[in-house]
Amino acid sequence: MVIHKDCYGTILLVWLICAPLAYLILRFIPWSFISYPLCVIPMFFMGFVLFFFRVPNRVRVGDDNHVTSVADGKVVIIDKVYENEYIKGECIQVSVYMDFFNVHVNYWPVDGEVTYYKYHPGKYMLAYLPKASELNEHTSVGMRSQYGDVFFKQLAGTFARRIVCYAQPGNVETKSDECGIIKFGSRIDMYLPLDAEIKVKIGECVRGSETIIAELHK
Repeated sequence: MVIHKDCYGTILLVWLICAPLAYLILRFIPWSFISYPLCVIPMFFMGFVLFFFRVPNRVRVGDDNHVTSVADGKVVIIDKVYENEYIKGECIQVSVYMDFFNVHVNYWPVDGEVTYYKYHPGKYMLAYLPKASELNEHTSVGMRSQYGDVFFKQLAGTFARRIVCYAQPGNVETKSDECGIIKFGSRIDMYLPLDAEIKVKIGECVRGSETIIAELHK
């Protein structure tokens, strides 16, 4: 299992807390029927944090005009909206909510040039709430593909405190390569052209890089 390179510090912190706690439980609670079950709790978190920051092998799917999911999770929003930061017009929003058991690595949704990047500090509301898109800490990334512009946001959730994004304006990126990671609960908002043919439904579970979200038309 490969662990994400930007998560070693978080894993070390969890282990530095949990390992001594497990030792203290075993050292100072003499009753094994109490100490052993209690010791399982910090040991579970030590294992879970490794599982949480795993980086799976993913393959590129679809044609060049297909937009693939930035992240694993469940589709919670498909709606026509007005986007005023990058697109500055009407578009289709598709949002994917990630829970604790989803892979939190993010992937470029299209081939194209990064034309916009901005980090927005903010709150840590529950990521599935509609207002989280505006009020929570997030990054904004705009890409220009040969089939049109694609804009997406990495949103922090209640427990997330750091978003990692590799976007640099001017760089040309390849669909399905890693574009970052959001630590702990979070959401991805994708904004697509109005004529995009959406291929997913609300409630559908998707996989980053391996689920086609939409088909773009020139």
